Amino acid sequence: MANSKYEYVKQFEVEDEVMLPNLIVVQIHGCDFHKFSDVHEFQRPNDEQALNLMNACAVSVLEEYPDIVFAYGFSSEYSFVLKKLSKFYQRRASKILSLIISFFTSVYAAKWKEFFPQKELRYPPLFQARVIQCATMEVLQHYLAWRQRDCHLTNQYNTCLWKLVKCGETEKDAREKLKGTQKKEKNELLFQQFGINYKTLPEIFRQGSCVLKAKVEDVVKYGENGNPIKRLRRKAYIIHSENISGRVFWNEHPGLLNELGGFAENIAKIDPDYVRSFQFDSKLMPSTWIVVRIDGCHFHRFCEIHEFEKPNDKLALELMNSCAVALLQEFQDIIFAYGVSDEYSFILKKDSQLYQRQASNIMSVIVSFFTAVYVMKWVAFFPQKELKYAPSYDGRVVCFPSSEIVQDYLAWRQVDCHINNQYNTCFWMLVKSGKSKSEAQHTLKGTQSQEKYELLAQQFAINYSTLPAIFRLGSSVFREDVVIYEKGSLIENLQNQVVVKHYILHIHERCQRQPFPTKSWIFSRTDQAEMIKRAKVFGEI
Repeated sequence: MANSKYEYVKQFEVEDEVMLPNLIVVQIHGCDFHKFSDVHEFQRPNDEQALNLMNACAVSVLEEYPDIVFAYGFSSEYSFVLKKLSKFYQRRASKILSLIISFFTSVYAAKWKEFFPQKELRYPPLFQARVIQCATMEVLQHYLAWRQRDCHLTNQYNTCLWKLVKCGETEKDAREKLKGTQKKEKNELLFQQFGINYKTLPEIFRQGSCVLKAKVEDVVKYGENGNPIKRLRRKAYIIHSENISGRVFWNEHPGLLNELGGFAENIAKIDPDYVRSFQFDSKLMPSTWIVVRIDGCHFHRFCEIHEFEKPNDKLALELMNSCAVALLQEFQDIIFAYGVSDEYSFILKKDSQLYQRQASNIMSVIVSFFTAVYVMKWVAFFPQKELKYAPSYDGRVVCFPSSEIVQDYLAWRQVDCHINNQYNTCFWMLVKSGKSKSEAQHTLKGTQSQEKYELLAQQFAINYSTLPAIFRLGSSVFREDVVIYEKGSLIENLQNQVVVKHYILHIHERCQRQPFPTKSWIFSRTDQAEMIKRAKVFGEI
């Protein structure tokens, strides 16, 4: 992070550590998946390939994050349970939640063709997430029992519904027929009208899926003589069980007992309200600016494996910008975004009621959507490069009480952009000239901005100020009217289009905001004509 006078904005970030001895559960579920299922023509009442894709994503999550020891899922939902003494990301709820949902979404989009080779992924899958902090093993037991009961009730209802529809009834009539029926009545309907014994339907539909880990021998490499070299590794696997909250199931898996603990007795009655009381969520303060910042997770490694150009890969930055544009097109409450490198900040209007201002819902949806678009658009920007593994992002939500503080937040991020880019430009020019990375670091240690300017000019004949603005200033994304002329004639007038620009965002003296103190502070005073033209970007301020 850059060291600047704007760093005071960090004090508005709220700590969200889940304290010990609470167990951490992350629940994700598809957002508007009824529409997603319709558009992609999933089979009713269950599409086994769609469920297998969900399970494959859950397996990838458990293999990616060692602290996750158990998962349970059905339909478009999955719950991930972290080990009892987990220190994963210092137990910060926002970090844990955003990383898991980002990685899950990323894998879902990346593996789509594997499970649906004949179907195009027509638009990004979207997931929401929340954290459940289970104070005791009893709470976890009730939570798992609740989710598996929902699996059974939902599947039984949908099985009846779609059997009736396939036999000629309208969906409205079928729902009316099932209104108020109990489990026994639905079983009888299926058996008497359709000859179906509900208990013989596939377990994956009735019971949901569990993902656990086991130690297995795996070939890690081959020796010089060609013989395989094996190591014990934890591999995730899928099983189905009728009662995942029962003592018998739990005791059959020592790994769960070791990492989480055991259940004292079986559950007699499930109380969903009891479990919901442990949801770890906060409603953001009204009439404040909401900023969601996402950062690439281990993107240094991602850049190296995908051979991005150093110090900047313009195509990679344009891919990030394309994802930000897609977000503003999808969510009207996002009025401005600023991005640099593998980071993006999204600003929601002060009066936004998106997801009732629930922090986890807002953050998880933005992270999920951004990640899915990144994977889906990869081939458009890198047609000759295979996406070798799923990227992921972590996120945080911060509320700012005034537009002045939002301005300083953006100034902080842009100062960070400048300092990091100037350093990296010098560093990689030194490396490309023959210095080792440690020698380049030693050369730059303690240097100030002016010294770096001189180094680039004197040693490499580079005027830093003339480098592409996308590298030096980052990217601003917002809506404006676009007028297209050709040979002096108006061709098209496009209203409220999302555009990407590269501006100086910060103003060093607050008095310089005049004569536009309320609407156009987002742009530099050095171009007031441009400020007037684009003043409506923050018209809500």
